[in-house]
Amino acid sequence: MLRTLVVTLAVALALLAGPATAGPLDHPGYAKAVTCSACHGFAGNSRVEAVPILAGLTPAYFKKAIEDYATGKRVSPEMEPFAKQVKLLGVDEVAAYFAAQRRESTPIRADRGAVDRGRTAAAQCAACHGPEGQGDPAKLVPAIAGQPAIYLRNQLLLFKAEKRSPGDAELNKMKAVLKAIPDAALGDVAAYYSSLR
Repeated sequence: MLRTLVVTLAVALALLAGPATAGPLDHPGYAKAVTCSACHGFAGNSRVEAVPILAGLTPAYFKKAIEDYATGKRVSPEMEPFAKQVKLLGVDEVAAYFAAQRRESTPIRADRGAVDRGRTAAAQCAACHGPEGQGDPAKLVPAIAGQPAIYLRNQLLLFKAEKRSPGDAELNKMKAVLKAIPDAALGDVAAYYSSLR
């Protein structure tokens, strides 16, 4: 009898304690975001040089990027079908999933010389992205610190060539600044922001 009472009490306490701490697979948006992990890495932490990290991205910026990809405003034959899929599955849940994930900076180390050169060239970028590359969520300016350098460089080149978000008036100031920076120096700027942790 005492043994039954002890077991019953132990089970009741376990039920009252609730479930174990939830991990990333328990988040409601995980099932809808799982396809993204094929390129963007587990929990949105890309380990690939040309693919951005989505973990910790603000929901508003994520949703704008998905909308731009889905409508073709941000041209990417790879991303357009996935952006449309995310919209069908529920962009709010997918955005919330990535926002809730702990961001891990890229494990790919940038060249120290490029980082040092990029620090100076990036001074004008700090007006929008902040001195540490943390962005400005209120203005939909993403955090770029710790993103892969190759990804950042490629995006800067697309902006400069008017191949990313053409006609977006909010980005015209940035594009004007980029036109004055030589392409080789854009790689240094990317290395600098990638090196920030």
